[in-house]
Amino acid sequence: MKTKIVVSLVLALTTCALVGRARDDKKAQDKNGALEQFKQLAGEWVGKGKQGDMDHDARIVYKVTSGGSAVVETIDPGGEHEMITMIHPDGDALLLTHYCMLGNQPQMKATPKEGDKKVAFEFVRATNMKSDKDPHMHSVTYTFVDKDTIKAEWTHYSDGKDAGKMEFELKRKK
Repeated sequence: MKTKIVVSLVLALTTCALVGRARDDKKAQDKNGALEQFKQLAGEWVGKGKQGDMDHDARIVYKVTSGGSAVVETIDPGGEHEMITMIHPDGDALLLTHYCMLGNQPQMKATPKEGDKKVAFEFVRATNMKSDKDPHMHSVTYTFVDKDTIKAEWTHYSDGKDAGKMEFELKRKK
């Protein structure tokens, strides 16, 4: 009888510890200030995109998903060149996976400091590429200008070096 009580007590304490740990992990995730910046982008954004000397109209939609643990960026939603980018926390860092129209999926990481107005993601690895010399998006820096203005500068790589920039300056659509 004493053994059953001890086993039951140990199981109850273990369960409490696991639940407490899960809550602590969720709180740590919720405190990722950089993710909070991206979550504040939820909605539709419009502006201009620039690649080299070419300008074009740009439309990007941001959506918070997965219980608030990730942000989906949709570039040119419904358009011929629609692309998806997922941003989510990894401890104090942020990870980004860009589902590119080139057919590859570069993954980038940023470790911003609390209060930074810029979040710079750098290439970590990619899927659907034979080597890092294949054409791919290699980095992106988001600048949070104010609550209704954001800039993004994507760097394209080819043959292992910078092959040009794609810049967006966007305003929140009201």
